[in-house]
Amino acid sequence: MHILLAYASLSGNTREVARQIAGHCEAAGHEVVQLHTDIQTLDGVLGDPARAARFDLHLLGSWTDNAGRTPSEMKRYIEALVAAAGREIDVAVFGTGETQWGMEYYCGAVKRIARFFGSRHPALEIEQMPHGERDAARIAQWTAGVLASHHDPLTHKNDPHADHHRHLA
Repeated sequence: MHILLAYASLSGNTREVARQIAGHCEAAGHEVVQLHTDIQTLDGVLGDPARAARFDLHLLGSWTDNAGRTPSEMKRYIEALVAAAGREIDVAVFGTGETQWGMEYYCGAVKRIARFFGSRHPALEIEQMPHGERDAARIAQWTAGVLASHHDPLTHKNDPHADHHRHLA
């Protein structure tokens, strides 16, 4: 599977989560192209932004700005991604936040991005910098779940052979 992993990171917390996720994806045999939205663009990394539509999975990671907002560099990236690939792509979202600013703002960017793309994957939210075995296990479990559900035709919204109505009863 070809994965485009794009992240915004102010202090390095989200970059560390992205690094761990990329490692798990690569260990599972997937090709990962990473893009740091603060310093790179789609056309700079891919040459032709339209190539973004050819990726099987998009992993988007972000820290959260004031009052639960998405940072401007991630907003610019999302605008370019939608122009190149549309909103009907398979997107999973992860990020970092700080509960000290209030639960109503905690990982607000993660929630906003997931809602914008209508992501079918659960979001991964990490308090500040990932610490210890517990966070490492959460990152590994989330990544494995996203990778597994991408291959599962019963949960893949773009699979024309999936009949989810048959499986609801």
